[in-house]
Amino acid sequence: MSINFSASSYILKHVEEVLSGDFGPSIEKMLEMLLGADKIFIYGVGRSGLVGKAFAIRLVQMGLKVFFVGETVTPIVESKDVVVIISNTGETMSAIQTANITRRVGSKVVAITSNPNSKLAHAVNLVVALKPKRDEKRELYAPLGTLFEMCTYAFLDGIVARLMEGLKMRENDLRGRHAIWV
Repeated sequence: MSINFSASSYILKHVEEVLSGDFGPSIEKMLEMLLGADKIFIYGVGRSGLVGKAFAIRLVQMGLKVFFVGETVTPIVESKDVVVIISNTGETMSAIQTANITRRVGSKVVAITSNPNSKLAHAVNLVVALKPKRDEKRELYAPLGTLFEMCTYAFLDGIVARLMEGLKMRENDLRGRHAIWV
């Protein structure tokens, strides 16, 4: 069995299409929030959580204080912190609860979702709407939330590049904090 390169091309085309939208104001606001935070918390469930963890790793490599919500060593969220929540539908109950709880303590909350009218979107300070189009090939080439997850991964890696620029960091700066697993 070989890899279906038609599916890969389909996914890449849709990621490029979604990310070619105008995210300038959202990006600038998100960068301002992240750079001004004491601590950054990331939350997502399932594959969205895995995308969030990949983002968290890069932030840690930049020397930022970053935690993934739900881990046993995660401290409490405080008013000078930022919480980034990733949810395709924006209707995942635990994501909505996380947003509501963290907003109550005064932290800033960013939602990355495909549904800008979701319950999650209404509970946060900033919504980044990454909404891939649906067509007849999506179920075959990119089932469930694949397109959203890939768009989010690419979007957040773009945020990493902008943060590196803002913090005047180069790849070697990150490499010095890259985990060495034995």
